[in-house]
Amino acid sequence: MAQLASMTAFAEATVISNGFQLSWELRSVNHRYLDNQFRLPETLRAVEPAVREQLRRRIKRGKIDAILKLEPDTSEPKLALNNVLLRQIAAATEEITNAVPNAAPPNTLDLLKWPGVLANPQVDQAVLMNTAADLFNDALERLIEARHSEGERLLTVLQQQLGSIETIVEFVRPLGDSIMQLQQQRLQQKLRELEVKADPARLEQEVALLAQRADIREELDRLDIHVDEARKLLNAKGPHGRRLDFLSQELNREANTLGAKASQTEISQKAIDLKVVIEQIREQVQNIE
Repeated sequence: MAQLASMTAFAEATVISNGFQLSWELRSVNHRYLDNQFRLPETLRAVEPAVREQLRRRIKRGKIDAILKLEPDTSEPKLALNNVLLRQIAAATEEITNAVPNAAPPNTLDLLKWPGVLANPQVDQAVLMNTAADLFNDALERLIEARHSEGERLLTVLQQQLGSIETIVEFVRPLGDSIMQLQQQRLQQKLRELEVKADPARLEQEVALLAQRADIREELDRLDIHVDEARKLLNAKGPHGRRLDFLSQELNREANTLGAKASQTEISQKAIDLKVVIEQIREQVQNIE
């Protein structure tokens, strides 16, 4: 069975690299087309074209918000000393002590406060760029898994709703087959109430005309056809959303016609039940890729 994908999902991925913590957050909601928005730090803006293309290849529909956060790694703070500068300061301090014996030598805290003694960690921009791109692939994979997981739940719901349509059609079909006989009985009852005798041939003609107007067998057949088509589509390769949306419109059209033709209270009620189920299908389909 083909895997159904929902357009609603969330995923994130985090890694620590080169003294920084990088985090991707991906949020996906339903949309008619593929619409993606990226928010990245300016220092890593150059990675956007590559990750945008990766997203376009893997996802066909949905509004995707992708956020990359770059923060210093404070989990294990480390102090790096500029040993070259520190040795130069020590040599200069020794010269001062020789020249001015009474001068107080600097203490350790004074040395740490000296500009440049604490070295800033070197940032390898290329490493960060590659890390951000790889991390995005991890987050994207998790997003796709989440969309498929939600899609499996939607598939179960859709199968149940299609089964409900089949049950309603099976219930209504015998009623539809007896429409001509029912119309004949109704017309004869009216004639008896009016104490009017009708020509048998004319009566048969009128009954046939009324039955033709109230015949719902074609609508029931089309409902069965659309349900079969929907089941085939659910087993086919995606994306499925747009085609399922079209089928839900066709199902709704047949349900409306069935309700308009209904000549019995039971058929009218079942037409209403049918429209409720089809509306539930239409709502679910809006979230399918």
